[in-house]
Amino acid sequence: MDTSRIFEEFPAPSYRGAQEQALHDIAAAFDDGNDVVLVRAPTGSGKSLLARAIAGCARRTGSGDPTAPARAYYTTPQVSQLDDVESDSLLADLSIIRGKNNYSCILPGETDTPVDQAPCVREREFDCEVKHRCPYFSDRTIAANQSIAAMTLAYFMQTAGSDVFGTRDVVVIDEAHGLGNWAEMYATIELSPETVPFWDEAKAPDIEDLDDAVEYADYLQTLSTRRLEQLRGNAELTPDEAAERDRVNELRSDLKWFAEEYRDPESATTWVVDQPDGEGTRVTIKPMSPERYLKHTVWDRGTKFALLSATILNKEAFCANVGLAPENVALVEVPHTFPVENRPLYDVTQGKMTYEHREETLPKIARTLVRIMQHHPDEKGLVHCHSYAIQDQLQSLLADFGVGSRVRSHESADRDGQLAAWKRADDPDVFLSVKMEEALDLEGDLCRWQLLCKAPYPNTRDSRVAHRLEEGQWAWYYRTALRTVIQACGRVVRAPDDYGATYLADSSLVDLFDRARTDTPDWFREQVDRMCPPDLPEFAPGEALGGVSDARTRSHSRSWTQSQSATDDGDHPLSDVWD
Repeated sequence: MDTSRIFEEFPAPSYRGAQEQALHDIAAAFDDGNDVVLVRAPTGSGKSLLARAIAGCARRTGSGDPTAPARAYYTTPQVSQLDDVESDSLLADLSIIRGKNNYSCILPGETDTPVDQAPCVREREFDCEVKHRCPYFSDRTIAANQSIAAMTLAYFMQTAGSDVFGTRDVVVIDEAHGLGNWAEMYATIELSPETVPFWDEAKAPDIEDLDDAVEYADYLQTLSTRRLEQLRGNAELTPDEAAERDRVNELRSDLKWFAEEYRDPESATTWVVDQPDGEGTRVTIKPMSPERYLKHTVWDRGTKFALLSATILNKEAFCANVGLAPENVALVEVPHTFPVENRPLYDVTQGKMTYEHREETLPKIARTLVRIMQHHPDEKGLVHCHSYAIQDQLQSLLADFGVGSRVRSHESADRDGQLAAWKRADDPDVFLSVKMEEALDLEGDLCRWQLLCKAPYPNTRDSRVAHRLEEGQWAWYYRTALRTVIQACGRVVRAPDDYGATYLADSSLVDLFDRARTDTPDWFREQVDRMCPPDLPEFAPGEALGGVSDARTRSHSRSWTQSQSATDDGDHPLSDVWD
């Protein structure tokens, strides 16, 4: 890595905010001998441009030792972040590669077939005469040979050990704050009718503990091997059979890894298992802090690493969660250069939004939301509902108040389409969102205000969360919620001259700021310290439609009766968060 090139590799014609100083500090941190540099950069500071400059410092092919790793990877957990990179002309030299299912086959009669189900993966020894023009293999070849290969974190992890994407000199991970959680998610094993193709003949017994789970895993491995032998005995597979083969192969690999890790007395991985509905139902096997999983899929893939995020809140805790030695890691702090008065926090708390208090608190929040809509009659707003159950209840209450014509929402299946439609619209609509606290750019008039309905604490009914709290990891619990709040607050102020208000409706948010104060970045602590109640008008729903034409009576989204069935499964341990 040659950090002397970091300024010439910066892709923009000029610097904004603290970018130049950040490059100085990042280069100095690597020059001090650190293998990993954490870059804590607030939303809107241009992390992608900093990432490009760092990646450009990677050793170039042909210089020095020909056996030493060269070139760079850029990766991010967020698909939308990769989309932003692809559309940014300043980052045009990042060669993007996506998973096979994102590409369509170009063979006659197969143009509606994704590449992961194309004849090349269905037929034994298939010789594709147009492979050189295949969009997937073309992008893969280009990315494999260019200086900077860009991909999602999922694809990056899946290609560990491949001959095409081997070790490189520099790995840059954008939005890296959730790296440990993403690794846990990728390493989680779901055993259900959706993931086990032969479920009818191998339904789960009553799983009481991990010994039961590993015994069941051994049994499924045996059945997986048998099914793979059957599929491989066919000279040609249908698209469904090809998809089944891939699922079974992945299932067997995951089960093998779990069984080996569980039985290895030297393994640092702790496992938990869930089967909330008993015998014959879904089983979830989850790892806690899978350091060995990250070592193989991430840390063995590069020589130097830069991890960028606005919310790496505690260096030591982050390192412990992802298996890094803190003494080899430096933290570079990038200051916030947006005026604090342009990003105010307003206290409109109405009570706690925990499950036992929600029935009392949510109607008060709905009335407050109407008053906020009155205060912003001609400006778009975003409501972070936290869960689909809250979204549905809130939408119903707003409809009862007569302001439903200004409200949009989404289902899990159409979230991207509904979000795009809301952003394109000229009307000052209010968008009820779920899980949009990250990777959402609402600069300027796209959104001028937002409301946080609930403190985003991890769900204590999740076994991983429960396990951590049993071990007394309350600092992690508060830090995780604070991280989500800070991410959410960054959605509506994206440039130094941008402005947007954030309203906090759950009184638990104020308590969170007190409990996690030591882990709060200075620039966000300044926002918290300036927080005050806003001057809102008295409740008058008719005035909340000031910016909406009287003739517009159409509904932007699903009705209450259509969506209610989606929330009837509230007994599931994760339903409060993920529906």
